[in-house]
Amino acid sequence: MMNTTLPLIIHGKDIVLPNHDHHYPISSNSAPQLTAFQGATPELAIQAVESCASAFPTWSRTTPSQRRQLLLNLSSLLKTHTPTIQTLIEDEIHCPRPWSDENIAASIGMIEETASLIADTLTGTIPPSNGNTYALVLKKPLGVVLGIVPWNAPLILGLRAVVPVVAGGNVAVLKGSELSPRTHHFITALFREAGFPPGVVNFVLHRPEDAAEVYECMVEHPAVKKCNFTGSTGVGRVIAAKAARALKPVLLELGGKNSVVVLEDADLGQAVEEIVTAGFLNNGQICMSTDLVYVVRSVAEELTGRILDRLHSEERPHRVISTASRDRLTALVEDARSKGAVIHQARNPVAEDPLAFPATVIEGVTQDMDFYTIESFGPVFGIMVVDSEEQGLQMVKGSVYGLSSAVFTRDHFKALKMSGDIAAGAVHVNGGTVHDEATLPHGGVGDSGWGRFGGRWGLEEFLQTRTVVLNKCRASL
Repeated sequence: MMNTTLPLIIHGKDIVLPNHDHHYPISSNSAPQLTAFQGATPELAIQAVESCASAFPTWSRTTPSQRRQLLLNLSSLLKTHTPTIQTLIEDEIHCPRPWSDENIAASIGMIEETASLIADTLTGTIPPSNGNTYALVLKKPLGVVLGIVPWNAPLILGLRAVVPVVAGGNVAVLKGSELSPRTHHFITALFREAGFPPGVVNFVLHRPEDAAEVYECMVEHPAVKKCNFTGSTGVGRVIAAKAARALKPVLLELGGKNSVVVLEDADLGQAVEEIVTAGFLNNGQICMSTDLVYVVRSVAEELTGRILDRLHSEERPHRVISTASRDRLTALVEDARSKGAVIHQARNPVAEDPLAFPATVIEGVTQDMDFYTIESFGPVFGIMVVDSEEQGLQMVKGSVYGLSSAVFTRDHFKALKMSGDIAAGAVHVNGGTVHDEATLPHGGVGDSGWGRFGGRWGLEEFLQTRTVVLNKCRASL
């Protein structure tokens, strides 16, 4: 009999309730037989946590080399399954091939980089201590970690939520998105295929209306020691507040109103290419996408003209994830238009698609427009003319967000000074705001969250330090 329901994975087993309870409809072009996914009940969510808790004692005692080998198995399998996961990603989030390719390449790089760091990151220290003693500072895993992941880069962000967790000797519950359920199921099934023991990575989904109940019962469970969340700032506030009530730490990678400052000595050709790429890649649905371009007045006309030339030659189809997203973008653009902005839009080859939204540039953004403060999360960015580089810098510094930013100038010393003044997780000099690598820390400040994924910083997020003080024994009388 053909399975029509995407299962949860708990302790290595596929879970589908027999009475269709908590099922949620999905549609799939590549797997039309799948009509729904199994949503978690509170009982199933607790079962996933307790399965992890039962696996933790044994898994935490595995050696770094054992964990490294399993992660390398995971990477090898991902390479083997590349055509499958490409289809899954493109089917679920309506993205072009370059974005699914980037998800796969970045995921492989992240897995392999994490595998290479395990032993060094777990190494403790022996700091000086008073008297005839030795103090040993050990690094230990936390326990069960809850990872809550979004749909927009479903493979890399799904893996990022659990790979450093299990590499450090922890166990993980991956809470996937209802907008990319098959990709997130694929991730957990891949851990199972790679040989990770049952319960090391469990997988839950839930219906949107069950989000609060499912999250609360897991974060309040005593076995859960930390939560990581990637998503919107609004939801991140809720996640953090409920975790704080349970005295659980969180790692939050949230939204960004990512800004670019273009100075008068910039290479304008390079700036245009980087701005347009970072503004429209994956239909602008990346946390690091460029939203605002501040350009000094002396080069504003030329930069804007070049950007509009690129916009009008844009031939890629642009779709967003939902009608709600399309309607929100329409409202932002129309508000800007009503307040004096000039709206430029590219021809969209899929204009008849109900999820279509054209690549858009808002010329003449002002501070009273909703677009000035609200993250677009779509193929839209705005241009704002400033009188000086100092004014542009002050505008960037005035944002409540701080995820990614960029400065375009030929003067690298000036760029370095400006970068030190910008409160953001990353500042890119003569590069686009969409940039991350497996060797780098990634995260934001302010309304863009706290904590860091990536490299050794991401591994250390899921380790605790423990101090052991050795005193010399007294001689017996």
